[in-house]
Amino acid sequence: MTVLYVQEQGAVVGRDVEQIKVTLPRNPQSGVLTPAPQPPKKISIRELEQVVLYGNVQLTSQAIDLLLEHDIDVIFLSLYGKYRGRLGRDGSKFARLRHAQLRLEGDGKRTLTVAKAIVQTKLANQVNLLRHLAETVGKALVNQLNEASRAIEKLRKESARSRDANTLRGFEGKAAVHYFGCFKALLPPAWNFTGRNYYPAPDPFNALLGFGYALLQKDLHTVAQLVGLDPYIGCFHALDYGRPSLVLDLMEEFRPLAVDRPLLTLALTGGVTPNSFTFTGRTDRPVELGDTNRPLVIQSYEQRLENTVQHTASRTQQKLRRCLELQARLYARTVLETRGEYEGLIA
Repeated sequence: MTVLYVQEQGAVVGRDVEQIKVTLPRNPQSGVLTPAPQPPKKISIRELEQVVLYGNVQLTSQAIDLLLEHDIDVIFLSLYGKYRGRLGRDGSKFARLRHAQLRLEGDGKRTLTVAKAIVQTKLANQVNLLRHLAETVGKALVNQLNEASRAIEKLRKESARSRDANTLRGFEGKAAVHYFGCFKALLPPAWNFTGRNYYPAPDPFNALLGFGYALLQKDLHTVAQLVGLDPYIGCFHALDYGRPSLVLDLMEEFRPLAVDRPLLTLALTGGVTPNSFTFTGRTDRPVELGDTNRPLVIQSYEQRLENTVQHTASRTQQKLRRCLELQARLYARTVLETRGEYEGLIA
């Protein structure tokens, strides 16, 4: 199955019988269309798993009809990767599950138990990534990586005694200082990375992370709705208007696995370089990936999702992409109380 990314601005996604066809303007001013060389000109609807549209991309009514008929998920992102929304046939049919989510959200004790599992899994995966990196770097950095691993592991164990979500967030924040401090040490000075900063990204590597996390968010938003979960009712991230709290919760354990690892590799191996980014001079978006880096990040992310890992709960080998759905289903079973405590994916 294929995830079709359409990034070219001015592209038109249309229908040709039972195929999806992507065309590009030969000249944006002329409006004359020509078949797009990348991705392929036509893709059978039976080969598609998802369509992701970036920025100024048109979707024809004929294509919409075909995609809805086959229940193909369509995700709309801004040119910079911000999630805008999705195209779906109708609302959720899983009323019982969503009712159970509301009951869980109102049960402070159960909510905190799930939130602890989410954070502890994230920290365990951070530790595992740092230990992996310690095996690949020079001796000068090994001590720092090992010390950070021990510090995060200590915080992970201590977080078990958190009595509320704010205390739990405190442990997560302290771990992030150690974790991203190692990234700062690993990246060459030209990256100008001093730590994790969200929006707007002040440096190229933060721009990389922001875009990578947006890819992960759109995939987990999709699987949450596939399973029947309400993306806006979570356990760890606070509820707020327009905030997909559950999606953000599910993302936590996958950040080191699906985004941090491949993008750090991309940066350290020279797959992308700081001077390949666009420095706009604007305060609202000082650094942008640009047309060259965007497909490289997508490719790196997609390749990582194709890697096989040991799925913790099932004790089976699964592709990381499949694990996104499996974890959402585990969460749903926890919500419905058809299994014990939520068990995160540690890999």
